[in-house]
Amino acid sequence: MLVIMRLPEPRGPLSEALVSDLATRTELSPATLEQARRAAAGPAEALTDDDLQLALAVCYELHYRGFDGVSDDWEWNPALIGARAGLERRHEAALRDLVGDVPVTDGPIDQQLTALIAADDGPSLSSYLSKQGSLEQWREYLVLRSVYHLKEADPHTFAIPRLSGRAKAAMVEIQADEYGGGSAERMHSELFAGLMRDLDLDAGYGALWDEAPAVAFASVNTMSLFGLHRRRRGAALGHLTAVEMTSSEPSRRYSAGLRRLGFDERTTVFYDEHVEADAVHEQIASVDMCGSLVAEEPGLAADVLFGAATSLALDGLAATHLLGAWQAGRSALRPQADLAA
Repeated sequence: MLVIMRLPEPRGPLSEALVSDLATRTELSPATLEQARRAAAGPAEALTDDDLQLALAVCYELHYRGFDGVSDDWEWNPALIGARAGLERRHEAALRDLVGDVPVTDGPIDQQLTALIAADDGPSLSSYLSKQGSLEQWREYLVLRSVYHLKEADPHTFAIPRLSGRAKAAMVEIQADEYGGGSAERMHSELFAGLMRDLDLDAGYGALWDEAPAVAFASVNTMSLFGLHRRRRGAALGHLTAVEMTSSEPSRRYSAGLRRLGFDERTTVFYDEHVEADAVHEQIASVDMCGSLVAEEPGLAADVLFGAATSLALDGLAATHLLGAWQAGRSALRPQADLAA
């Protein structure tokens, strides 16, 4: 049965106005349009702006499963799409500021991706959780990651119709594994839900949005932005490739961290699956998918590298948020009631 999520709790004037309109109106109110205009022009850091990131996530969710009590007609509402575009421009500008200049050479794109990843010096969240993360810290980490993993693969999959030839076939090959190779219970989103339940968290789709910090939404909003816009198809593939090239060893460490806390393979299967699958996907993604795309459209090389760079940088932003909170002795989540189901 398809589970449709409830609208989240607002986090500021923009998300409050937007959520109210979606629940009670058929068009955006002048007040919401004005709040969107202000947010799009605001000086604050967009990627950690709770109000902006939640509003953008709500807009994008209309393209996924939607919300309980919200008409499907909102998905392509022209005024809403226009308001979203302003938020997207601010979000994308913040991504450019975050990653800085990403150099492009004449070398094979797979080698450029490898060099980009090798140069990344972001903090290692997987090392911390493997060696010393407490059960409560693990639960907070899963809450943050649930914003993506309960819809795992869906944002990138939007890019498939925008491709052709070997690049398209390679992406389908990768995504098919993400969806369990045709087995519903083996879909990575389902494996993650099982992991959440084993750690006494509510695994309902979108159930913990209210607890997740802005950085959780910034990451998924970036994937949605890339996947939903044809002009960003290169970034979508670069982002996916960075994920595939950097997740095998961290997944091994995450699995070890759970075993250290006494969990067995029933719980660690989500990470165990990624250790194996992503090691295989690495070459498919970098050579077959990105290599074929750039061979067909050389002008997309810079966008591929930009997408990969945003994946690395946003992982670093989330790790810095989590580790900083834990080192300060406080929760990394937004203050809420008990997280358990």
